[in-house]
Amino acid sequence: MKLVTVLMLVAFPLYCYAGSGCQLLEDVVEKTITAELSPAEYVEAIQEFIPDEATEKAAIQLKQCYLKQSNETLNDFRKMMNSMYNSAYCAPF
Repeated sequence: MKLVTVLMLVAFPLYCYAGSGCQLLEDVVEKTITAELSPAEYVEAIQEFIPDEATEKAAIQLKQCYLKQSNETLNDFRKMMNSMYNSAYCAPF
């Protein structure tokens, strides 16, 4: 599961760099790290990105990983993502 999380984190900046729209990316990341959102609500919020049941199960597991983290860890992750969004690679998008 840790490998899946790392791969998704690596893919986030590439997704942004591809010019797909960072606001959409920021919204999905924020929903992922928001502790107030349950896994079911999370899946509902990102339903357009979930093509099948296996992906839905993976999304639920990903959300559970973030729900297990402390608020300090989630805030640090939020800061890291903001640093990437504001980087020279992502800023033009």
